[in-house]
Amino acid sequence: MGDDNPFNVTFWGVRGSIPCPGPDTFRYGGNTSCLEVRYGTRRLILDGGTGLRPLGLSLAGQEPIDADLLFTHTHFDHICGLPFFGPAYSKRNRFRLWAGHLLPEKTLHYVLSEMMMAPLFPIPITIFDAELSFHDFRAGETLTPADGIVVKTAPLNHPNRATGYRIEYGGKSICYVTDTEHEAGQPDRKVLDLIAGADIFVYDCTYTEAEYPQHQGWGHSTWEEGARLADLAGVRSFVIFHHDPSHDDVFMDRVAAAAEVRRPGTIVAREGMTLTP
Repeated sequence: MGDDNPFNVTFWGVRGSIPCPGPDTFRYGGNTSCLEVRYGTRRLILDGGTGLRPLGLSLAGQEPIDADLLFTHTHFDHICGLPFFGPAYSKRNRFRLWAGHLLPEKTLHYVLSEMMMAPLFPIPITIFDAELSFHDFRAGETLTPADGIVVKTAPLNHPNRATGYRIEYGGKSICYVTDTEHEAGQPDRKVLDLIAGADIFVYDCTYTEAEYPQHQGWGHSTWEEGARLADLAGVRSFVIFHHDPSHDDVFMDRVAAAAEVRRPGTIVAREGMTLTP
């Protein structure tokens, strides 16, 4: 796909649970989940963790911005960057916010408004000057946020529910499957169906298999399970993502080395990295 019609994904936040910036996480990054997908002249944002702030800084001077922000779920590490997203304060910009895990009990507008409510936060969601619209769907539905792009979704195994995404554009695909727990010895059929033949597969690899037994039931998976899913689904590029905050750069180097042996070409997500299908 030529430079005049790009399709790529940039990683602005790669951590899970809580941001952990510092000298020990400098190379892989310490911000929580946020990815930017560029397709043609448009963009789609996946999750609003603390990585959303540097993404916003990178967009300075590019107004007007018209984009979609898709949340996997609304646990705090995936939404806490929203109040610090600079483009949301400009009247020239427009954002559509999506979530597939909240119905029927709640809506996305309700949850984000509650997050930015006193005494939890000093300013309400109405402070934003950009045009915001909120779109709730049920995981499993297919979305078409703009002409030429299709977003397929699937429910994930996570406390309070979560949604996995497959973004298709120009015959290529990027899959974003984070905050999900596998069942030992039982590949998740919903995930396999979502990622079948994907060009890029970004997966929740919070733990190693050695660590997983101590965290069973917490809603996260392992890089080893991700490699198995990638093999079974015929994925081209497998990306290790949602690094545990206790995993410093040295630890992640060891994961990268082991993953390269297990599945050559495996990529460990780093902040600032851009991948093209």
